[in-house]
Amino acid sequence: MTPLLEHAPALAIAIPLFAAFAMVFIGRFGRMIRNLWAILFLAFTEVVVAVMYLDVLAGNTHVYTMGASVPGLTAPLGFPIRIILSVDAFSALVCLTALTISLLAAIYSWKFMEGHKGLDKFYTLLLLLTAGMIGLSFTGDFFTLFVFLEILSISSAGLISFFHTGESFEAAFKYLVVSSTGALFLLFGVGLLYGKYGLLNMAAIASEVSMNYAFLDVAALSLLVSALLLKSGTFPVHMWKPDVFQKAPVQVVTMLLTSSLVCLYVLFRITFSVFSFMNTNAALGWVIVILGGLSILAGVAMALPQKNLKRLMGYTAIAETGYVMLGIGTGLIAMPNVSGFAFKALSGGIFHLINDALDLSLLFLVVGAVFYMTRGRNAGELGGLAHRSPALTVLFVIGMLAISGMPPFNGFASKLLIYESVYYFNPLLSIAGILGSIMMLAIFVKVFASVFLGPPYRGKVRPLPRSMLAVMFILAFLILLLGLFPQLAIDSLVTPAANALIDPQLYIGGVL
Repeated sequence: MTPLLEHAPALAIAIPLFAAFAMVFIGRFGRMIRNLWAILFLAFTEVVVAVMYLDVLAGNTHVYTMGASVPGLTAPLGFPIRIILSVDAFSALVCLTALTISLLAAIYSWKFMEGHKGLDKFYTLLLLLTAGMIGLSFTGDFFTLFVFLEILSISSAGLISFFHTGESFEAAFKYLVVSSTGALFLLFGVGLLYGKYGLLNMAAIASEVSMNYAFLDVAALSLLVSALLLKSGTFPVHMWKPDVFQKAPVQVVTMLLTSSLVCLYVLFRITFSVFSFMNTNAALGWVIVILGGLSILAGVAMALPQKNLKRLMGYTAIAETGYVMLGIGTGLIAMPNVSGFAFKALSGGIFHLINDALDLSLLFLVVGAVFYMTRGRNAGELGGLAHRSPALTVLFVIGMLAISGMPPFNGFASKLLIYESVYYFNPLLSIAGILGSIMMLAIFVKVFASVFLGPPYRGKVRPLPRSMLAVMFILAFLILLLGLFPQLAIDSLVTPAANALIDPQLYIGGVL
């Protein structure tokens, strides 16, 4: 193994952290150097993770022990004594998705944030948020899970309040309250596990739980699940998402959206890989499935009356999270024998997690582009923009059809997997999912008619910068690519991730 591959898990976290802390000096060299610094370091990090991901797909496991002379030596005394990073097909896929969104958000920010003060701080927080998402994807112990979750929360709050308005400060305060509550739950859960086992490593705790689990483990799991559901913004703890998404800059919203999906990944990693040997899997799976169905229905119902485009999108994000929970929760119910329709549901949930990051990011960036052009935030203030920007109209239609699950876009492929498999499990769940997609299409058709159709827009319109258009076209290309070749994506990306998730022994053996 080459040195780059051997140290890739640590480098993926260290590179954006270094770039963030150096930004205070780099910013003195001018706007262009500062922007290029952030973009190039994010691009370099993505290359490192992509190379590692290809190696993981080739069958190699990446487990990295921080501070050890031999990074692959995880348990010299028979149990882990250092911080360990663990990378498999699922964690690497989630990390690569998060990095892609972060890189595109940084490029989009070049022109979108032009003229604002304090952009050195903006890019510093953006890089720290990226490092937090990477750390959550790769962490192999509960101590660093808490640390990276706090890095993510603090940097997110700073980005939410970046415009320095009363509304943005209020949204940031709400986010901090929710994040602090979730962190408290997480800390209590970790404390229970450490008090019982004297361990913080996930694989080591999983090994102990498999032999000797009790009510204390159930209590710890309940606290951890509650914390991560709160951070993911699912029903019934979704109250912060529309408020925060409405007030934050759109490119920050795409990263907040992705970070909530990363927290959902952490939830599934803990339930499948750490506590999979407990007999509470079916009950927990049902809780996740029911909350997923309610998230779909509540999200689309609350989106219907909204006039503010970003707030509408915030409720849509809640609904889309429900589809991921519906698919992966069904797989959890079937543990430890995930096969047939349960494996298909799990695969659909993982596929939809990736699709959500792409589809919702595209729609949010289109909404940001509409604001950039017109300074209008509400659907009633706009109309006829198709005459002024046909490219933006096409991009919105692609995002609209993808998020609504229409062929031949990526959302159709993942939702169809979920519909088919969940139907065999419980037809009512499949009906709820289909009904949610129909309502979502109706919502976005209404938005499309309000914003883009009608007589030409008569207000002043600023031309869209090429960098912003390029970012949105890249997302549209990825959406079409996954939609036109879904089986290739499932075979090469989704199935390895699903196999990594359902085999706790593989996860435990990779570390111990």
